[in-house]
Amino acid sequence: MKDKLDLVIIGAGPIGLACAIEAEKSGLSYQVIEKGVLVNSLFHFPTNMTFFSTSNLLEIGNVPFISHSEKPTRREALEYYRRVWDSWKLKVNLYEEVKDVESGIVGRFKITTSKDQYEADNIIVSTGFFGKSVDMNIPGEDLDKVRHYYTEAHPYVGQKLVVVGAANSACDVALETYLKGSEVTMVIRGDGIYDRVKYWIKPNIENRIKEGSIKAYFNSELVEIRPGEVDIKTPEGIITIENDFVLAMTGYQPDYTLMDKIGINSHDDEFKTPVFDEQTLETNVPHVYLAGVVAGGLKTNKLFIENSRVHATMIMEDIKKKQLQRRDLGISTAS
Repeated sequence: MKDKLDLVIIGAGPIGLACAIEAEKSGLSYQVIEKGVLVNSLFHFPTNMTFFSTSNLLEIGNVPFISHSEKPTRREALEYYRRVWDSWKLKVNLYEEVKDVESGIVGRFKITTSKDQYEADNIIVSTGFFGKSVDMNIPGEDLDKVRHYYTEAHPYVGQKLVVVGAANSACDVALETYLKGSEVTMVIRGDGIYDRVKYWIKPNIENRIKEGSIKAYFNSELVEIRPGEVDIKTPEGIITIENDFVLAMTGYQPDYTLMDKIGINSHDDEFKTPVFDEQTLETNVPHVYLAGVVAGGLKTNKLFIENSRVHATMIMEDIKKKQLQRRDLGISTAS
């Protein structure tokens, strides 16, 4: 067991790093714990992805983000956040997963990880939502040919692909694999490409569909996957097509496992929105906070890096306020 900390931050994504920076500036003792690599979610984005946001909207810690074009690439973002980590000398433990959180008296959380144990007054959960895919729950989804995460087009050269979805990820995947020589079929629940698709992608994908270079089934859904073919439910009935790989770009969602262990409640709404104070980000569990996109629950298009960077300062202000209140009451925060 290490010395008691003021704060443990779970997740080393951009907002988790922003929280660590605010902890550094406030003189708080802290530790960031990340189950994967630095900015793990960004690392698992498609290799050639371009952000919708401009580089200045992704900046944290007053470290300038200079990119070659207005909208930075994944590679540039990885290098930028590595520079942020190095510039601030942030205390981040990588490849260490939080397994359990126990709470006793207020200000005494015991955090057990795959490598160690920590005791802290406060916890920030900043785990994002990219770690768990939204499954289709259809026969054959567990086959090796089905992928919910996409990295690059080369493995699919010359293959017959089904791309499920019509949002940014699906359109990016369909275009990139088509341009590299795949035979691409899109299966889309709605009657068109989503309106929020990146403005430089939407007309491109719509034109490829219109000319027949990419086949698209609208108002349709994938209903079964087999080793060499798939069944698609269309307005005209079930059709079967040959298929080598299914790229299910059906979206991602927060992993509620850790939040459930901590005791964080969720609202009874369609987005399973976690319970927290809008002004402080403190959850129903005192001294436990949410930061970043995880606070949006299943509504994953509500919060992004640019509009949740402020979470770090909001949380730190509340932590410092509570520390002062405890000191005024004569309650020690020392271990």
